[in-house]
Amino acid sequence: MSVIDPRGGKPLYEQIKDSLRGRIIGGVWRPGDKLPSVRELAQSAAINPNTIQKAYRDLEMEGFVYSVAGKGCYAAELPSGLLEKRKAELTRKARPVIRELFGAGMTLNEGVTLLKEIHEEEESKHDPDKRPDQNV
Repeated sequence: MSVIDPRGGKPLYEQIKDSLRGRIIGGVWRPGDKLPSVRELAQSAAINPNTIQKAYRDLEMEGFVYSVAGKGCYAAELPSGLLEKRKAELTRKARPVIRELFGAGMTLNEGVTLLKEIHEEEESKHDPDKRPDQNV
């Protein structure tokens, strides 16, 4: 799971949701894959299990996961349009931040460079051949 920052401005369950959702969208977990149990995630992240449960419940309501009683939580087959809806929502949230960056003096070239860097970071998460050497 990505780094969870308890002192960050975003609630923990939202950070957990973002991390889990990103793994599903990114294909780390494919439809039908079993996600870590609430207990496993709570122990590994040192977070209250109720917080993990809330994140799973919200993701189920959003259509990213489904649960099977007594068996756990699984990555859902994403309905058509869900990714486009999510992309539109994130774009709406990103616009004010991007405007603020440009207002603070970021140039278009710097913005494009930033997007390319983020894209490469995301690509390397999903492609072991592109990951930086762990032995350095």
